Amino acid sequence: MTESQGRGPLPYGLRCDHRVEPLGLDEPAPLLSWRLSSGRRGDAPAGYRVRVRDEDGTQIWDTGVVDDPSAVSVRYGGPALRARTRYLWTVAVTGADGAWTHEGSWFETGMLSPSAWTGAWITHDPSVLDVVDAPEEGELALADHGLQPAVRLRRAFEVPAAPAGARLYVTARGLYEMHVNGERVGDAELAPGWTDYRDRIDYQVHDVTGLLRPGTNMLAATVADGWWSGFAGFDPRRPGAHYGTFPQLLAELHVVHAGGAVDVIATGGDWQSARSPVRYADLLKGECHDLRRETPGWDLPAGDRDDAGWLPAWVAGTDRSWLTASAAPPVRAVRELPARSVTRVGENRFLVDFGQNFAGRVRLTARGLTRGDRVVVRHGEALDDAGGLYTANLRTADATDVLIAGDDAETVFEPRFTYHGFRHAEVTGLAALDAGDVTGVVLHSDTPWTGEFTCSDPGIERLHQAICWGQRSNFVSVPTDCPQRDERLGWLADAQVFLPTACLNADVAAFFDGWLREVRGAQSPDGVFTNVAPRLAGVADEGAPGWGDAGVLIPWHLYRVYGDERFLERNLDAMCAWVDHIHRHNPGLVWTRRVGPHFADWLAPAPTPRDVLATAYFARSADLTARAAGVLGRDETAARYGALAGHVRKTFTERFATPDGHIHGDTQTGYLLALAFGLLPAELVPGAVRRLAELVEEAGPGLTTGFLGVGLVAPVLDAHGHADLAHALLRRTDPPSWLYPLRHGATTVWERWDGYTAERGFQAAAMNSFNHYALGSVGEWLYRGVAGLDQAPGSAGYRELLIRPRPGDLTSASARYESVRGTVATAWSRRDGVFDLRVTVPPGATATVHVPTDDPAGVRESGVPVADAPGVRIAGAGPRELRCRIASGEYRFTAGLH
Repeated sequence: MTESQGRGPLPYGLRCDHRVEPLGLDEPAPLLSWRLSSGRRGDAPAGYRVRVRDEDGTQIWDTGVVDDPSAVSVRYGGPALRARTRYLWTVAVTGADGAWTHEGSWFETGMLSPSAWTGAWITHDPSVLDVVDAPEEGELALADHGLQPAVRLRRAFEVPAAPAGARLYVTARGLYEMHVNGERVGDAELAPGWTDYRDRIDYQVHDVTGLLRPGTNMLAATVADGWWSGFAGFDPRRPGAHYGTFPQLLAELHVVHAGGAVDVIATGGDWQSARSPVRYADLLKGECHDLRRETPGWDLPAGDRDDAGWLPAWVAGTDRSWLTASAAPPVRAVRELPARSVTRVGENRFLVDFGQNFAGRVRLTARGLTRGDRVVVRHGEALDDAGGLYTANLRTADATDVLIAGDDAETVFEPRFTYHGFRHAEVTGLAALDAGDVTGVVLHSDTPWTGEFTCSDPGIERLHQAICWGQRSNFVSVPTDCPQRDERLGWLADAQVFLPTACLNADVAAFFDGWLREVRGAQSPDGVFTNVAPRLAGVADEGAPGWGDAGVLIPWHLYRVYGDERFLERNLDAMCAWVDHIHRHNPGLVWTRRVGPHFADWLAPAPTPRDVLATAYFARSADLTARAAGVLGRDETAARYGALAGHVRKTFTERFATPDGHIHGDTQTGYLLALAFGLLPAELVPGAVRRLAELVEEAGPGLTTGFLGVGLVAPVLDAHGHADLAHALLRRTDPPSWLYPLRHGATTVWERWDGYTAERGFQAAAMNSFNHYALGSVGEWLYRGVAGLDQAPGSAGYRELLIRPRPGDLTSASARYESVRGTVATAWSRRDGVFDLRVTVPPGATATVHVPTDDPAGVRESGVPVADAPGVRIAGAGPRELRCRIASGEYRFTAGLH
């Protein structure tokens, strides 16, 4: 085989288990994947070859030349991977001309097994380091809630010479931040993230080779409550009631010497502990730093530190059986927002507006301090009618950070173990505050952004940006419902309705792979998925219709987007168990039996009958379970659940549909579920579509859907010939609508259609988030409908594209998406009666393009008649459109359209 760079198709964007150069994998057969690009029209791969070498350069696996024009990934199939080892891999791709191109990357394994760990869980001695002292003025009496100081842990050790390598394997029950010789390790925030600590605890791996030096070194950590022992969810019980009572650290530093010998510095009784200047740190309540207690140099080697006040660490246990390497990207500080305005509202009190609702924290430069001064930062999403900070909708989340000054007149205050959802901050305790002294630090799971959307309507563009900010704000370790109040839970329904939009905005494969571990882990022996994951005591456990069904819908959609069958393999048994549970308790095939809650079409202006909604989801879950089994070749399973889905569909029609296609309850959501899930026989579909359109028209045209119906509105109307109504809903500005909040200053999607109105003010503070992504699930249709960037039915991993713009009244739109196969893009405009459509298809993919036109015979591609264009085949014509089949490459269609 000869290889040459510079010929297409070119591999790029190499991933291992959907991550770039992951450090620390516990997967024995990781997925190695690549994307393709080419400057030549019609280019497609003919085959590939993947080779893997160990860190010594020895080749351990070679696929050989594999003739597969559709492949953009392969599972590792060589000898068993060794723990704590880096592997180099290359992929070579050949085209039809026989030339080869190649690209390389690496991945590194983690512990591979919990039994490989030797460290112990350590913390402070709870009998010595008691809870926070009595609260002082400005601290909001948080200590009365039982909050406790963050703990510092450290150990000095010797390194005889500069090491050949060093890896830190670390996790916490709680949140940790590690230092080596005074330098922070890594850039992850809120690590190790949130899991159900009773079932699984993620650990991370860091390369710290460059932080070590010959002689004495110091490994140090600060650990805080986090989800483990702080407040979590809206349960009013004391912190620690869900999981544990005080934070703990487990870490191992493996130092590799030049000759290959390895020294391990593991957490144990030989570590030291001390109380931190962080008097308390809670995700919901906030964080307090008392700089009077700061001891500079505490994390530095001997000779640079003060040992006073340090005590032996307390060993809390040695059970490491739940440890798994993180599969998801970490939370990071991904961007900074300068203050848009700072307004003095009283003596030593200021209101800061960052111009954007987001999740994160404030970095504050405080000047003119004297010892003991208190600076208090409160957070809120909006201002009240009097112009003050609105906090009623936070419920019991104080969202308040406190700085107590030490001896320095100037300091930078930035909490490390909390986060808030806010646009505005109130700062008290400073005589002056300039805009340059305060910055918003945005935190979210670092999912690579893959999608772009623009259009000629600034309002719709703002809607897209609001949807994106809602996703950023709520993908914080798990897909939460909101970032501001005392909830922030991984509600399954919110995640499943928004997933199609989320997958277009960002690469969420690894993020959801990690979270699905929690979904499966929370499933009961009876097959019941929970409503939230990670599971919390006190939160409605048994999955409601549309909530529990996420355990089926999410794996299926991830498979379709990313083409990775492991999403189905890992979840199929759980999917079957869920459907079996519903069937077992509802043998009549109408889902009426429930033990847990039934949230119906949450927050819908027009409620849908619960048995209609539930039975529709019963049919959908059975159908997708059958399809998943079919993909995996489990034919008997596929047949069984396929038959069940057919029986439920038949029962749905018999019980809830009339001969003219009307659905019991006569709500928009009822019709949307029936049509989107394919529950009606063909002869009833026209009547159902007709009635759906009437309901939309009668409402304004407007929306009467809640969380479960909203994402289906535009796609269903569009699929059944009513794209004009979908556009009308998109452009509507009265509530309920997507644009109404934006016209009233919103920068994220609201939880409620009427979260605030000029007539009634703020609605229901007990349930009124202004940063909630569920109603933003229309974002999918902006890409797939408005811009026309879609995947054909039956395709997975964007092997077969469907390009079909629905212009409506817009004059232009564009979308760009970095798929697992490569870049997919559309851009269209119309001017002076000419429709201009540009399309990009990656190598190895094909597309069907629907060109809107009043004159199919006059369509041209790159200036020539479409029938003569290379790589284009006319596939037929329809009302006001020409259908073309195209191979990979870049195309420009022009057509007459009035």
